[in-house]
Amino acid sequence: MPPHIQRLHQQLDAKLDSLGDSARACGPTAAALEEFDGYRLTTPFHLLTLRGRNLQRVGHHIHTTTVLPPIDCETVFGLRVTSPTRTLIDLAATASAPQMTAALDGALRDLKTTEDFLHRRIVDLRGRGRYGIPLLLQVIEGIEITRGAHSWLEREFLRLTIGANLPRPTPQRVLGQRDDKLIRVDFHYPDTRLVVEVLGYRHRRTKLQMQIDTERVNRLTLDGYLVLQFTYDHVVTSPDWVVGQVAEALFLARRAA
Repeated sequence: MPPHIQRLHQQLDAKLDSLGDSARACGPTAAALEEFDGYRLTTPFHLLTLRGRNLQRVGHHIHTTTVLPPIDCETVFGLRVTSPTRTLIDLAATASAPQMTAALDGALRDLKTTEDFLHRRIVDLRGRGRYGIPLLLQVIEGIEITRGAHSWLEREFLRLTIGANLPRPTPQRVLGQRDDKLIRVDFHYPDTRLVVEVLGYRHRRTKLQMQIDTERVNRLTLDGYLVLQFTYDHVVTSPDWVVGQVAEALFLARRAA
């Protein structure tokens, strides 16, 4: 380890000790220690403590949180840091989209987190008002679009339903037309009129997107399709309910055929 990095480690260790046992390196400092692409260890340090203590360290950034469970903590080079997954979520509050894209791609490549675990922590922490999560979800969505494959949410829906011994639906099926645009649905169950849409990661849709989605669903309904829609939170936090809804809809669709 180069001498200047060793000195920075010693300085960081001293700052953490001065803040108490619950303190962790976080944000850009944790990203550098986790060796995320685009980050290097430097001062000022970013340090995280539990809310309720009025702590300041001149020349460094002190952040507070009400939520810091063991699952979000680890040790790197003997230093207390936030976990790679928590670090990604916290970085989204201040990082740019290109910085987040590089950090996320590298963390997934280096197996520092997984898509499944990242999404489950996003859902848990988003419910506590974490600032920046919309940017992280936007970055995830952008990466998936460039890959040209099914999104994690679509893959997770397939995993849940096929694992429950439900039939495999046809993904990305064109079933009609709205004005001059084709209506491409996320999933269609062959030999039925059942369609399933997963609504993406974003917590809120724009007014225009809501209008487009409503018109699409109306057109499909008027064409005789039974349309189910599931949100990101549905798929992540209520998988049994999602499976139950699809099973019930398949029963109704087959009976109506």
